[in-house]
Amino acid sequence: MSYLRRRLFPLIIAVIILVILAPSVFSDSRDDEFVISFIDSGIQFNPIFSFTATEAQIYTAIYEGLVSYHPLTMEPVPAVAERWEVSPDGKTYTFFLRRDARYWNGDRVTAEDFRQTWLTLLDREADAAYNFLFDIIEGVRDYRTGANPDPESVGLRAPEPGMFEVRLRTPASHFVRTLAHHAFVPVHRSVRRIRDWSDLPEIPGNGPYRIVERKPGEILLERNPVYWDRRNVAIPYMRFLLFDLDDESVTERFNRGEIDWVTGGMSLLEVEDSRTIVVNPLFATTYYFLRSDVEPFSDPRVRRALALLLPWDEIRDPEIQFIPSPVLVPSIPYYPEVQGIEVADYDQAMGLLEDAGYRDGIRIPTISIHVPRGAESARVAELMKDAWENALQVSVDIVSTPYPEYFESLRHSDFTVATVSWIGDFADPLTFLQMWISDSNVNDAGFRDDRYDDLLDEAMAQLGISRYETLAQAEEILLQTGTVLPVSHSPAINLIDLQAVDGWHPNPLDIHPVKYLEFTDRAPLPGVVRFNR
Repeated sequence: MSYLRRRLFPLIIAVIILVILAPSVFSDSRDDEFVISFIDSGIQFNPIFSFTATEAQIYTAIYEGLVSYHPLTMEPVPAVAERWEVSPDGKTYTFFLRRDARYWNGDRVTAEDFRQTWLTLLDREADAAYNFLFDIIEGVRDYRTGANPDPESVGLRAPEPGMFEVRLRTPASHFVRTLAHHAFVPVHRSVRRIRDWSDLPEIPGNGPYRIVERKPGEILLERNPVYWDRRNVAIPYMRFLLFDLDDESVTERFNRGEIDWVTGGMSLLEVEDSRTIVVNPLFATTYYFLRSDVEPFSDPRVRRALALLLPWDEIRDPEIQFIPSPVLVPSIPYYPEVQGIEVADYDQAMGLLEDAGYRDGIRIPTISIHVPRGAESARVAELMKDAWENALQVSVDIVSTPYPEYFESLRHSDFTVATVSWIGDFADPLTFLQMWISDSNVNDAGFRDDRYDDLLDEAMAQLGISRYETLAQAEEILLQTGTVLPVSHSPAINLIDLQAVDGWHPNPLDIHPVKYLEFTDRAPLPGVVRFNR
């Protein structure tokens, strides 16, 4: 994710350029196709094994779960499930599926499809990134960790093709909200056990669009003729461009009207009409984290000491970071204030290291900082390296890996410190905290703390303010032990002409279900003629 200096905003000037092109190429209408550009981040078409925010956006076109996101509020709305009922004890949810919910090939989407897909994702051998999101369901944690390999022990039942029952281990107010996440979509039985879909001639999705062509850097989709809500899908075609181009070239194509929506990788100073730059708060945090499963970094005293030696005023420089922050969970109404590490404290750091048996850093092995390739990551990594090498008798290496290989490298490399920009999957603190439980598949730090796990379990059964208070206690464990080192809360930045497009709304998850998009009858931006592809 790119970072934006707030002081640059006044410099962004709308430049009106008249484009004169041959009438044989252009027309006044291009309502048949909507073009979206993404940064190429290694798209995985199999939702069971997906991980990135780009995949989450693309999946709004080709898959649909029991519920989906409302385009403005991000609250769950009925999708494959036309309605649901909750038992008096708050533990059993019964979802009633639409009879006309179909895969692209015409097969009905059934309750057994959901049950078998979820069990496939939860299979220990699958090692799916988001399997921890299902832990609120009865029997899931034991099943996915191998403690109980019997699938019948999991609280999932499909008594009828159109009826899906989910039994929770405790009432959970957030449960339906999590179901909008793409990890919960159904996968057709013909491809459910195939991991790599890159060579499949067709992918039988059930969303508002179907893929008709895939080639390097480009995906063409058409409106799904058997989608249950097809009458409310306005645009016949979607074209997804997966760019590995420089930001200036992408922006130039947007200025010419060849791209309708740029999701990332743009040059803001090259945008010809500043009205098309849409910036809004995002439920996201960029943070660094320290490895916690190898000595001596498994000792929280060592991790906290390393964190206390860092120049936080420079790392969180407000001239560089959009919203500098010492906390992991972005601002949420009624969520308690938590205390993170905000300033360096040399004396406390050295005392902690001596107490842990590593006076002056002696015997601490080489610290390896792994970051994605980019100027900001390199800047912070150099600040860390200088701080630790100047204060301690320790060597520090910096390893830079390009996207999209970076995330996969964390699972196989011997790193000490790494960084991630995490966008919440639903508007709840749990989306930032549940990933750190000891058996989470995205807990790349290897963090293990029984008290932390207990607090997360305790919060599952709570409601309202008391639940938030418990989650805040868990967050402070991450912060005070130096496990998670937050830097900033990131904004969402998109290029889109909201005068020409309806159904796209700024929101804190930066997910925009494409089924709601439609062109308006308003005039295009000055200097842009609509391109009939």
